[in-house]
Formats: sequence, C-alpha cells, structure tokens
Amino acid sequence: MTFRYDFADTPFGDALVVFSDDGVLAFDLPEGMHRDAPWALEATARRLRALPEPDPGAAAGLDALLQAYFAGEPVRFDHEVRLDWRLVEGFTRAALQAVCEIPWGESASYGEVAAHAGSPGAARAVGTACRNTPFSIIVPVHRVVRADGSAGHYGAHPERKRYLLDLEADSATRRPASA
Repeated sequence: MTFRYDFADTPFGDALVVFSDDGVLAFDLPEGMHRDAPWALEATARRLRALPEPDPGAAAGLDALLQAYFAGEPVRFDHEVRLDWRLVEGFTRAALQAVCEIPWGESASYGEVAAHAGSPGAARAVGTACRNTPFSIIVPVHRVVRADGSAGHYGAHPERKRYLLDLEADSATRRPASA
C-alpha cells in the first residue's frame, strides 16, 4: 500500500489530503496549516505507521469538487470520490457513514444520527465521531446539530460550521425544486 498527499484550497485555508491506493484517507484542515508545514502529516503518519509521499496534483479532482461545493453546488463527496475508511472503526464509522446520508441543505440531530447508525441513545458518541472525523467537510459533519436545532460546535471553529450550514441553506433556497 502506498500513501501520498497533496493540498486542496478551501475558504478556510489549505487542506491536507492524504490518499491511499484505495482513495482519500484523510482530509484535514489543521490549525494554521500551510503547504510548507512539515508537522501537518505527523498525526496521519503516526496512525498509518508510514510517511505519505508528496504527490503534487493528486488532489486536482477533489479541488474541482470543492470549488463547486463552495460555489453553492450540492456536491455529495462520498459519491464523487472514493473514501478509504481504514482509519475509522466501529460505531465511529457507522456514525460518519450515516452523516453522509444527510441531504444537502438539511441537518440532523446527534440523536437522529445515532439512531440511523444503529445505536439510539449514542448522541454523545456521534459528537465524538464528528469531532474526530478524518474527513472534514467531505463527510458533512457540519450538518449534525443539537436537538434544539442550534448549530453547536465544529471543533474550535463554530464559525466554520455556521458558514457551511449557511452556504448550503442559501444555495438550497435558490435552487429549483427539481434540483
């Protein structure tokens, strides 16, 4: 198995994209990330027990999807790119896969996601899964909200969650009903 990495542009800065032979392994927006930061790969490399090699241009397809997404197009990343789930196990994986089913412009509570993942009552575990996802943005954990409908946190960046929710809501209201 080979592992490689590239970067993708987002309104939040550079995202680190790690690939395996089986697909996207991680999509991360590390704090203060920039393309020359050697520490950016540390956590992923430690979990893989291998250092991914640079592969400039590998994220070009994902970059195009991100541009479409941030322009307001309803991109379902898990249908457009292969995800390699090897770093996600058990209920965390079930929860994140359930999150992928939340439609563009909509949201679901942590409890609803827990029920869809097969563990009603595991709302807190869903929160942990969302916080620890290796697939920031491309698995839409921002669509998971509190039971009262309020956005809640998004790691240390609740403003990013609000931005993503607003982006999708604004785009959904402008789209014709058949879209």
